[in-house]
Amino acid sequence: MVNAVIILILVIVLIFATKSSIKHFKGEGACCGGGSGTVRRPKPKKKKLNGPVTAHYTIEISGMHCQNCVNGVTRAINAIDGAAAKVSLRKNSADVSCDRDVDKEELQRTVEDAGYKVISIRRQP
Repeated sequence: MVNAVIILILVIVLIFATKSSIKHFKGEGACCGGGSGTVRRPKPKKKKLNGPVTAHYTIEISGMHCQNCVNGVTRAINAIDGAAAKVSLRKNSADVSCDRDVDKEELQRTVEDAGYKVISIRRQP
């Protein structure tokens, strides 16, 4: 009887853990926002550059799991003077347009300081 109760408890815990994991990987859970349930932070405003685009970079990023991660990376890159980002969770990348000289190392440091790993940075023609 005791074994049956223990097995029942384990099955219930496994069901809840599976449901939470599925939500997490779909980007519906609280992933990076903490707490329980879905955390909705305001989407970052689209940044407009002051001058014409002089450089375009594609940054491959590891560690993004949800829309909160995308918003965090977008805010971090947009905080750089002269850089505007469009971040894709599906592609695990950021397309960055610049209207002045922005160093690749600064882009990498900014993304990593936000808590994510940069796989590569490629300057587009």
